[in-house]
Amino acid sequence: MSSEKKASWPEVVGWPATAAVTQINGDRPDVSIEVIPDGATVPPGFDANRVRVFFNAGDAVGPVMRTPFVG
Repeated sequence: MSSEKKASWPEVVGWPATAAVTQINGDRPDVSIEVIPDGATVPPGFDANRVRVFFNAGDAVGPVMRTPFVG
């Protein structure tokens, strides 16, 4: 088994944001997850303990719009 922690989740693009958060939390319970409407302004800066999930707020399903990654 690899000791490297997962750092990105391309497989969740298109998933409902809630399902993506569940997957990311299962893989990396050590990071905080921010769920943010796509296009929203976010403060810059890298945080090794954060994953941002950008979703389409205009869609009832709230699909993930881009690959979430640690940072």
